[in-house]
Amino acid sequence: MDSSNGGELKQSVARTLKWNVIDRLSSQVLYAVTGIVLARMLTEEEFGLVGAILVFQAFASLFIDSGFASALLQRKSPTRLDYSTVLWFNLAVSVALYIILFIFAPVIADIFQGDERLIPLSRVMFLTFIINSLSIVQVNRLIKLMDTKMVAVSNSLGLVAGAVSGIYFAVSGYGAWALVWQAISIAVVKTATLWLTSDWRPVWQFSWSILRGFFNVGSGIMVSSFLNTVFQTIGSFIIGNRVSLGSLGYYTQADKWSKMGVTSLSQVFTSSFIPLLSGVQDDAERFARMCGKTHRLAAYLLFPAMCLLAVMATPMFHTLFGQKWDPSIVLFQLLLLRGIFMVLSSLYSNFILSLGRARLLVVCEIIRDSAAIIAILATLPFIKLSTVSNIVYGVEIFLWGQFAAAVITWLVTLIIIVRITSRSVTAYLADLAPYCAITCLGLLPCIYIPAVAGLSAPVICVVQLLAFAVIYLGVNAMMKSRIQADVLGYLFGKKSRGKQM
Repeated sequence: MDSSNGGELKQSVARTLKWNVIDRLSSQVLYAVTGIVLARMLTEEEFGLVGAILVFQAFASLFIDSGFASALLQRKSPTRLDYSTVLWFNLAVSVALYIILFIFAPVIADIFQGDERLIPLSRVMFLTFIINSLSIVQVNRLIKLMDTKMVAVSNSLGLVAGAVSGIYFAVSGYGAWALVWQAISIAVVKTATLWLTSDWRPVWQFSWSILRGFFNVGSGIMVSSFLNTVFQTIGSFIIGNRVSLGSLGYYTQADKWSKMGVTSLSQVFTSSFIPLLSGVQDDAERFARMCGKTHRLAAYLLFPAMCLLAVMATPMFHTLFGQKWDPSIVLFQLLLLRGIFMVLSSLYSNFILSLGRARLLVVCEIIRDSAAIIAILATLPFIKLSTVSNIVYGVEIFLWGQFAAAVITWLVTLIIIVRITSRSVTAYLADLAPYCAITCLGLLPCIYIPAVAGLSAPVICVVQLLAFAVIYLGVNAMMKSRIQADVLGYLFGKKSRGKQM
């Protein structure tokens, strides 16, 4: 590859990464502001009601996509008919699923404590299936072109609309309906923005042969995604079914705020690097180098983000919500720690997907779900436990089991990718070790800052953040981290000269 092409590729990656980061940051800020307001106005039971609906929504959304959108990403040069076929398929499945779930809404209510409020709430909430099915291909196409600016814009506009509608309905006393109409508004505005700003339109054709062509990759991704969705939602299902909607509300809050970091990092890496890695899947040496650099970038961002949020959890929750959601704090911390290994496992799945090894994705998900099920069986007898000082004590035990399952999954997935990426276990661990160690160093003063007398919760948050940033950035700079130099170079338009660390 000549230097000019290499430079263009690097700029394309940098531009894509920049817009993906902008998208995630702006989306999380908007989502957080709305979430803070709604968390102060709604009860834990109202959040639990919507949390119960989201369990079914996650599975339905999975069947709508069926893995074919990801198969489009893996394909080198998808055609207009390829995109159109997937669009019509997604739309047809979304309508069919909506009709089925509309009919079975009373059954959903029976599963979760027999609360009949779930029937109308779910029937309206599930309209997002149809609306979102129209945006999947538009987003996928922009990601494939490594032109994600409008994805970021559409997400931000959708979240602004969701904030306005959600807060309006909450202030007006509509309770859980505020969360439902927030979701509807986000879906409508995001989808409309993508279609109004895009010059791509589908052809009025559908090809069964093209759909079958996607099946080898798509079916594996769908099975993998199905198992992943089971893993992601089983906590909400069990807590809502076996404990109470109130406890589910505490868990939903912890899960929502932890996912702002966990899911965002996973999405940034997927959107930024799958198209790039799939483009060099036939060059083993270059693919291995790019996997190494992506892995180091993940470690550089992942360890400080998740660990600092875990340490800052108590003053952060008190700053945002007062003491209303204190039972969620320990759940939030455990979900963040589990999230470290989930993001790494997800990154390894991206490596596998980039090589088109869909069956291996299924193997990885089976391993993850097997570990999760074993952990569930071990902790389920304790899930209803509570104490005077900790009403979610049993849920905490449940999450410790899921944390252990995530660690085991990461280790097994690491062994799998070592076999297909021409890199050793030692090399992958060496990618992680420096950033893990520097993160631990930066957290030491942060742990003791809350003990200083007279500091309010907001001040503690600011001091912890500044102390950690100075240590983490400073130590990386002293060690001449090339990853940090690249990140700062992408942000400020400068070339990096750091060492490879």
